[in-house]
Amino acid sequence: MTVQHPALVKGHVAVITGAASGIGLAAAKAFAQLGLCVVLADLDGEKLSAAAQDVAALAEGGEADVVAISTDVSRLDELEALERAVLQRFGRVHVLMNNAGIQPGSSLFGPQINWDNVLAVNLMGVIHGTRVFAPNMIAHKDAALIINTGSKQGITTPPGDPAYNVSKAGVKAFTEALEHELRNTEGCQVTSHLLIPGFVYTGLTANGRTEKPAAAWTPEQTVDFMLTSLERGDFYILCPDNDVDRKTDERRILWAANDIIQNRPPLSRWHAEHADSAKTFISQRD
Repeated sequence: MTVQHPALVKGHVAVITGAASGIGLAAAKAFAQLGLCVVLADLDGEKLSAAAQDVAALAEGGEADVVAISTDVSRLDELEALERAVLQRFGRVHVLMNNAGIQPGSSLFGPQINWDNVLAVNLMGVIHGTRVFAPNMIAHKDAALIINTGSKQGITTPPGDPAYNVSKAGVKAFTEALEHELRNTEGCQVTSHLLIPGFVYTGLTANGRTEKPAAAWTPEQTVDFMLTSLERGDFYILCPDNDVDRKTDERRILWAANDIIQNRPPLSRWHAEHADSAKTFISQRD
């Protein structure tokens, strides 16, 4: 595999949150196969230990190159402790993937705890993780990158889970601001990127299913696409899946933006008066 991003080279250090399963684990394995030292951060438990063993089996240096560190990303102090532990073990960080996410479901006037938990993990985990790790990543002057996992639900904001949508919309806005800041910081060798997965079969999306739906990508396909996008220098890593191609995503995003421009009701794609027009617009390929 040829990887052009200079941060993804043998001997560099990658930190991934939400690394015990799904996209995070697939990324940890890919980074290990590229020769990076890998830190897996997730909630404590057997899944994290097993994930670290699987990644160590792929790493050139085995267990010497891989460490699992129990971390609750909703807690700033635990992210600060994570950085201290990584710097003590490896000296510096070249890749930060703020990937941890939860989706317990929410409604506008539903339980407050769902809102608090989703925003604490999905949004503040990304913000705190970036603010904790980025200053030293900038200061060491090596090539480095920050990948924040967003969602298409943070762009088109479909009805059904408003807390999740708000958290991922916040990740998009924060990562755009981050990249602008990095790009305009003199001497900065850090780039940031917004990973926008399609339908990926993970524990978060399984919803009781034990087999991958035909429409879904695997986490490994998503990470392969991410690495290819990083080679191109893409900021927006907009992933397709087996059911939705890029053009469909583009038309959905454009329709949502036009709600503002044309002063339609918000989420008009799901509004009875506009649903047929939205379907026709999204299906167009000219």
